[in-house]
Amino acid sequence: MCDYGAKQRIDKWLWHARFFRTRTLAAKTIEAGHCRVNRQRISKSGHGVRAGDVLTFTQGHDVRVIEILDLADQRGPAPEAQKLYTDLDPPVRRKRADLSTDPVRAPVPTREKGDGRPTKKDRRAFDKFTETV
Repeated sequence: MCDYGAKQRIDKWLWHARFFRTRTLAAKTIEAGHCRVNRQRISKSGHGVRAGDVLTFTQGHDVRVIEILDLADQRGPAPEAQKLYTDLDPPVRRKRADLSTDPVRAPVPTREKGDGRPTKKDRRAFDKFTETV
């Protein structure tokens, strides 16, 4: 663990804290402008963070709000990574009914095996189905 005044690259910290599988994914999220440090939008993955900073970033379909408690020298197991931060706004578990209304996670219509190639009528019905979602 590091001392209180030290700084660490934000992409490295997000990777150490196990929010992203790779530093590259963390850097892409930051450079796309989907990350804030103490309410200030950042776009450089080399931005320095320290203990006490509050991070707001997207992770999948959720927005995470995290307070940094400590910095890490290396990436460790998940229990150690959870000691690096406090989750100020934990993501809400969604029910299956909520997932069906999300256009990104909407159920995909399937065809039974042996039904053959879809007709023009089937395609129009599929297009009408996907427009309503």
